[in-house]
Amino acid sequence: MVSQVTNSRVTIRDVAARAGVSVATVSKVLNNRYGVAAATVARVREVIAELGFESSLVARSLRNHRTNVIGVLVWAIEPFSAELLKGAERAMRDNDYELVIYSAGGVGPRDLGWENRYLSRLSGTLIDGAVLVTPTVSAPRSDVPVVAVDPHTGGEDGPTVGADNFRGARMATEHLLSLGHRRIGFLGRPPRDLKSSQEREDGYRSALAAAGVAFDPGLVRAAGYQEDVSRQAVHELLSQPDRPTAIFAANDLSALVAMDEATTLGIRVPDDLSVIGFDNVPESMMADPPLTTIEQPIQLLGRRAVEMLVEILAGNEPAETHVRLPTRLVERASCAAPPKVVRPVTGSSASGSVQV
Repeated sequence: MVSQVTNSRVTIRDVAARAGVSVATVSKVLNNRYGVAAATVARVREVIAELGFESSLVARSLRNHRTNVIGVLVWAIEPFSAELLKGAERAMRDNDYELVIYSAGGVGPRDLGWENRYLSRLSGTLIDGAVLVTPTVSAPRSDVPVVAVDPHTGGEDGPTVGADNFRGARMATEHLLSLGHRRIGFLGRPPRDLKSSQEREDGYRSALAAAGVAFDPGLVRAAGYQEDVSRQAVHELLSQPDRPTAIFAANDLSALVAMDEATTLGIRVPDDLSVIGFDNVPESMMADPPLTTIEQPIQLLGRRAVEMLVEILAGNEPAETHVRLPTRLVERASCAAPPKVVRPVTGSSASGSVQV
């Protein structure tokens, strides 16, 4: 009589009953152990495929002390992390690991140490290692190997993958300076945050200094990846009586918000205001006008992080433990020479046009 399998999860007992063998025999086949006839192995594997049986990650980890699963932990699925995940997925094609993505949801302000809670839940029984994307702590607590992408300030103890943020930010600022801009706003990240945020502000300041332009703290605002925070920061910058003629945003999301808010305030991009971003996410080329930006190879960041983690899991020492990938300027249509007359913001407290 053929055993019946219900619509509930298929178990190892179901496989054994359908194949007409013991549970111990199925276990041997699953773990590639000797002592099972070739014909029986073939039959058990046929039933496994027929029933769609998959041993649980927890059971697998208890048996082998491995799950063959890599976790990628992100604060939210936004344009940057979405591109990075594509690269991580491509890296999985060259190994036997599976990829699982965990998102904190991105609701509210970034909660300091959220990745420690996730790692505590997942380490050992669900994942063999983790890739942390833009972590909020410099030394995450984990029982499994961890590679950080775009690490937190001070996070150089463990393996990291990032971009040449200083050079990219300097290129962005130099591009605006070469067009004739001198009042250049900067939209960065809050303090105590990512290393990339500090490097991008340092690159911005370095370019200004090299051009003999004094740094003006009144032109710097913390924006981050939240639209409402970025919009408020842009509104403050553009509502100044002597507002900037250009804005360098440390990420494309903030740059796109800057363009939208400028339009809302009656400021034309790039005629009245030049805007340049950082990342080169797909949305940047679809903006109106298309956004000039600094490209960091986001997908390659994800791929290199997974490749490094797989090397570590194999017991090997990676050729590099701190990878820094190049950045480059992508010129589109959101930057131009500064206007001869800076038009006041519609409804602002500015009393008239300003000559530049």
